[in-house]
Parts: sequence; C-alpha cells; structure tokens
Amino acid sequence: MGYKPISQFFFPNSAGGRVIAMEMTQKRKQWVKNGFTIFMFLLPALAIYFTYIVAGIFRTFYYSGFNWTGFGPVSQATFVGLENFSRLIRDAAFWHAVRNNFLLVFVSLVFQLSLGMVLALIINTSYKGVKYLRTIYFMPLLLSTAATGTIWQLMLSPHTGLFDWLLNIISPNVPLSWLGSEQMVMFSLLFVICWQFTPQYMILIRAGMTGIPDEIYEAATIDGANRFQQFWSMTLPMLSGTLKTSAVLSIVGSLKFFDLIWIMTMGGPNGYSELMATYMYKRAFQQDRMGYASAVASFMIIIAFITIMIFRYVTRNKEEARS
Repeated sequence: MGYKPISQFFFPNSAGGRVIAMEMTQKRKQWVKNGFTIFMFLLPALAIYFTYIVAGIFRTFYYSGFNWTGFGPVSQATFVGLENFSRLIRDAAFWHAVRNNFLLVFVSLVFQLSLGMVLALIINTSYKGVKYLRTIYFMPLLLSTAATGTIWQLMLSPHTGLFDWLLNIISPNVPLSWLGSEQMVMFSLLFVICWQFTPQYMILIRAGMTGIPDEIYEAATIDGANRFQQFWSMTLPMLSGTLKTSAVLSIVGSLKFFDLIWIMTMGGPNGYSELMATYMYKRAFQQDRMGYASAVASFMIIIAFITIMIFRYVTRNKEEARS
C-alpha cells in the first residue's frame, strides 16, 4: 500500500480528499456501533452495580444522619446530623474493633501473602506429586465459612478439641480456652483466617507466574544466577502487578471481614475479637440502632478508601523511585 499524495489532505474537495473523508466517516460509524454494542452488554452489570452498590453507599450515608431504629420509614425518624459520628468517635469499643481490623490487615499482608508466595513456588515446580499438593493446599478455600467456623470451633474446644489434646501431651491438666481467653482469642482466629484464605493468594500468585516466560530463567541459569537470585531479581519484580492486586484484595477483605468471626466468637469474649462489621451488625440488628450502625458502615467505607489510597500512593512512589 503506497503513500497518498499530500494534496489529498489539503484539498478535501479533490477525489482523494473525498475518499479519505468517506473512510473516516465509515470508521466513525463503526466505532459508534461497536461502542453501543459494548455499552449494551455492560448495561445489565452497570445497572445492578449502581442499584445495589453505589446507591446503597449513598443511602448508608443518608441513614447515618438519623436516629432511626430500622422500623418504619426513615422520614419519620429524628434527624440528628453528625451526632452519630460524634458518638462513634468517642466510642472506645468501636476503636478497639478498628484496632482488631488493622491487626487483621497486617497479618493478612505479612503472613497470607508470604505463605501464598511460598505455596505458589512449591506448586509451580515440576516435581513428582505436585499436582496432589495443589489439591490439598486449595481445599481450605473450598469449604464454606459456616463449615470452617464449626470445624475449628470443635478443634479449639477447651476440653474435647484436638489442640487441647495435643497440649495435654506436652503439659497435662492445663486446659487452654483458645476462643474463650481474652489473650488467646485473636491469635486463634487469625490462625484460622490465614489457614482458610492463604490458598486464594496462592492461586493468584501461581497464575501470575504462568505469565513469566521460561526462556528468562534459562538465560539466567546460563549466566550463573542461582534460584534465590532468580526469584529476587526476576520473579518478584515481574509479579509486582499480581502482588499489588492481591494486597488490595487482602486490605479490603480484612477491613470488611465478618462471617468467620461471627460464627466462631460473635465478637467475644467481652468484645476482644470484635471487628467493625460485627460491631455494626450488633448495633443494627440486636440493638435496633440502624442510624448508628449506618454511621459505623459509613466510617468503614471512609477507612477502607483512605487505606487503599495510602497504599496506592506508597507503592506508586516506590515504583517511580525504582524507575
């Protein structure tokens, strides 16, 4: 295909200019047609997202301004403005729940991602029996939260549980209340959470490893790089996008975590395992303080948003410093 004469661009009324104009018009029509088709395919998902997620967030902030019990229309409730937020800021029990949430964030980032990386490296090898390990490592994630919570409740029982039986072998007649002790409850729950969700990050990191060409490792081996050098200088940098996505999922999931804690301890004993979500649930459905619970939910959204923005800012600055 040869170059078009430059006169065609400066003389649109010429034959060449008219051809170019027709081609541009056809491309524009095709682009509009394709864009409309894409929009129509996205429309059902967008409608559901805006109806149940975006609208729900705005309604949560709206409800937080009322002293509403959840019964009857909110329009009949007393408008209190920012009073629910003012009470929330002075609520020591809520800040204890926030501390537990950030402890969960820290444990998830440090232990779940690290263990997920180790397991991904193991199952990414071609050794005999690795395919069985993949199934075994992934099994905790396949269990429902209700089943996981019930199983671990039985295993952590202070008199009949497996862990207490193992402890009795080492130190007889010293029963330990794993879920009933204020000092032990969070450590026990964090262990169970890591056990259940580490396979999720193992799969994500393993999927990221499949996109790294084998030729890179072969060239590094020829150049004399050992396994650790290959991992540190090649695998880890090339997995930065996957690790960043996994970290965001870990942070958001930890800040809104609810179900396993509720099944195993309901935030007890004495609120020592309380999270923001369990605290909100109790205020909304046990104490009928729906307006105050909406303030808690609004604060959760704000905390999650600020945390993710800080994380993105820090990671972006580190990438710019490296480049």
